Amino acid sequence: PPGAAFVAAASYRGPGNNDTRSNKALPILLWWSGSLFPHFPGDTERIDCPRGSCLVTRSRGVARHRRTKALIFYGTDFRAYEAPLPRLPHQTWALFHEESPMNNYLLSHSPGIRLFNYTATFRRESDYPLTLQWLPGTEYLRAPAVPLAEKDAWRRKGYGPVLYMQSHCDVPSDRDRYVRQLMKYIQVDSYGKCLNNRELPSERLRDTSTATTEDSEFMTFIARYKFHLALENAICDDYMTEKLWRPMHLGAVPVYRGSPAVRDWMPNNLSIILIDDFDSPRELAKYLDFLDKNGEEYLKYLEYKNVGGIKNEFLLESLEKREWGVNDMTLPNYLNGFECFICDKENTRLKEEQEHKKSPGKIPAPRPHIAQFKHMGCPMPTPGFGSIEDLSEGDSWKEMWLQDYWQSLDQGEALTAMIHHNESHQGRFWDYMHEIFLKRTRHH
Repeated sequence: PPGAAFVAAASYRGPGNNDTRSNKALPILLWWSGSLFPHFPGDTERIDCPRGSCLVTRSRGVARHRRTKALIFYGTDFRAYEAPLPRLPHQTWALFHEESPMNNYLLSHSPGIRLFNYTATFRRESDYPLTLQWLPGTEYLRAPAVPLAEKDAWRRKGYGPVLYMQSHCDVPSDRDRYVRQLMKYIQVDSYGKCLNNRELPSERLRDTSTATTEDSEFMTFIARYKFHLALENAICDDYMTEKLWRPMHLGAVPVYRGSPAVRDWMPNNLSIILIDDFDSPRELAKYLDFLDKNGEEYLKYLEYKNVGGIKNEFLLESLEKREWGVNDMTLPNYLNGFECFICDKENTRLKEEQEHKKSPGKIPAPRPHIAQFKHMGCPMPTPGFGSIEDLSEGDSWKEMWLQDYWQSLDQGEALTAMIHHNESHQGRFWDYMHEIFLKRTRHH
């Protein structure tokens, strides 16, 4: 299910505008993924955005209507073999996908992402970036850490320096394979279902819903650890989740693997430890052990919590500039924000089309905007430790994720071909897939 920011809030009306058209004259935006429709309680709503108004709806009955100018899809639900066909030339497709790339690798390949005109993804290059969707603001980062003396007392009770809390085990980043190696060289207390070696002290903390909400008892417990293993479930530029921000909030140093560009967003130059900076799990363990024994060196990683400690202008500006809020009722949430973004684009396109119709010789027709590879473009999954050649034949990770990644490319190509052939019958999708498969086997 969508992330924490999807709290049901009252419909966001927008700043208003001077659009005098009646509802019957407005462009229609159809939320093809109706579960995301950010208005309650109805199915259709007028939205008043900065450049004009639109009618938004989740009722698919208007899918082929000439006034329906855009379809908005949720990336996790988008399946090439269920896409609405034929694709109508007067409609743009918009993609909202704030979740992990593993939810739909179709979008990480050019043919998949280029099906869309506008995107809202976690990548900064997207049309409507959602990069810092898990970071409420700078105050969240500045929350005080547990004093070092208390962390050291916790260590003397037999708790490890490093926490791992993971119950989603078979993921593309293959994180457990790495953590299993690390455990050979340093004590890692692992409380989740993956690599579990320790039980949480109370029934209440063991309840999974406690762990996903920022429950204060749970937070107090995990804040005593010096280091949190923070490994995203999939690797992609700018894909950073609460796994990174929550330990920073608590003042536990994240030992991180995820976005290769993560340093761009960090509060200062010394706030996280990157797994990929170390040649081996043994080297990483040595460094963590050194920091565990040298409090002064350890505390340098928490200096961003001091007054003026957040030095990264890019981070500060990005938080300042974004128009949506995270758990902030005074700002629109990003669903309403993206909806208005699309509404404004469609109203602009409508105007340009009308001007072109009036004087086709002078004014060119508007060119379609097409999403680029870098709006998502996540790399092929690689093993969490070692190389693909080291993996045994029946390795379940290899069978699952590599296959998923490459099959998604074929699906994007099949749907693209169907659209080019103005195909209206979804059932033919598998014929197209078969053709692509044959073409590739001939090439090899």
